[in-house]
Amino acid sequence: MREDLAAETVPPVGGFAPPRRFLDCVHCGLCHSACPTYLELGTEADSPRGRIHLLRALQDGTLMLDRTAAAHLDLCLGCRGCETACPSGVRYGVLIDAARPWIETHHRRPLGGRIRRRMALTLLPYPRRLRLALAPLRMLERAGALAPASRLLARMPKRLRYLVALLPERLGPPAYPSGETVPRGPERTRVQLLLGCVMPELFADTVRSTVAALAVNGCRVMVPAGQGCCGALSLHAGDRAMAERLARANIDAFGDASPDVPLVVNAAGCGAFMKEYGELLAHDPRYAAPARLLAKRVKDVSEMLVALPLRAPTGPLPERRVAYHDPCHLAHAQGIRQAPRDLLSAIPGVRIVPMESEDLCCGSAGHYNVMRPDVARRLVARKVEAIRASGAELVATANAGCALQLRAGLRAAGIETPVRHVIDLLADAYAFDGSRR
Repeated sequence: MREDLAAETVPPVGGFAPPRRFLDCVHCGLCHSACPTYLELGTEADSPRGRIHLLRALQDGTLMLDRTAAAHLDLCLGCRGCETACPSGVRYGVLIDAARPWIETHHRRPLGGRIRRRMALTLLPYPRRLRLALAPLRMLERAGALAPASRLLARMPKRLRYLVALLPERLGPPAYPSGETVPRGPERTRVQLLLGCVMPELFADTVRSTVAALAVNGCRVMVPAGQGCCGALSLHAGDRAMAERLARANIDAFGDASPDVPLVVNAAGCGAFMKEYGELLAHDPRYAAPARLLAKRVKDVSEMLVALPLRAPTGPLPERRVAYHDPCHLAHAQGIRQAPRDLLSAIPGVRIVPMESEDLCCGSAGHYNVMRPDVARRLVARKVEAIRASGAELVATANAGCALQLRAGLRAAGIETPVRHVIDLLADAYAFDGSRR
């Protein structure tokens, strides 16, 4: 590689990003209107353009990585709305994801922040550990101690009450479909399914809905053993080594499938991250090629069903006005906006109503609402007002984490509007007209 070309494509010694990446930004500021933290806080350092300035100064050594600089970068949700708005094609997500491990190496956080990060990385990527941590909460739920009016909940510290509010309405038993699920009717195709880490533990119903909807549409659903967390949470928390380790484990688990077998994902962040496995492991001589092949097979469940094409449910359901919230990593990172809306439109009785800023982040963003609950609550309050103004009787989204955040925000505002994953609504419709049986 020529020396001048290497300078454009390889991070400098001690740096985290190729210098050329920073020059892609022409400082036009069009990203401001798409950045949730800039809209909420109004500070240049909390905009994509401002953060690119910070990152370049940190890498060049003209700015010290202190608590203030780290805080501005930590406030980034990683929603990548700026990439949709950018006319120059700046890959901001690549920059911020490259910087996070560097920040963790060069900056010592306050003790509370270190503990929260370590707990998140110790529990969330590992279903068995998460199940053990949730066991006491499941017992309290069965005893009614987590009901909104319970005395125990009222006595909890504010931060703990907020975390409880983010839990699903029902902490049912985890869902671990294994082996194969045969299609309902003639087989149209075969797919693999990512269970992930948090989904089967907190969103068992959505996992079951995903399998059911795929089976109704003629898919033989295969759930390989040995799979696990996609690694997105680890990278966003600054632990690239762990992210790569988890990615390699998934490549080993899913890699024996034919190149034409889709790998279906029902969590937007997981899908976005797995579609970038090729870049994550490009430096690995053993896994680079398999990572690229796997990334090409990854499909969001809405993307998969619409492409089949979908077998629409026929049974009439009560008519409802439904507002749709775009998950950031589905709309901005994967460019999938229409497919979930097509699924909703295919459900009898659903009438989609427009909502202001449908693709603006709700504040969930992986574990952001746990690490930065103050800003997350402000962001979801903005979204709640948009839902209220839309007149929707139900809110749909295509990511379970968004559903939790929106539900908690609506509950805090005293609004009883339900929030459902699109695939849950579709599975309900199939069950109603008998297709699911």
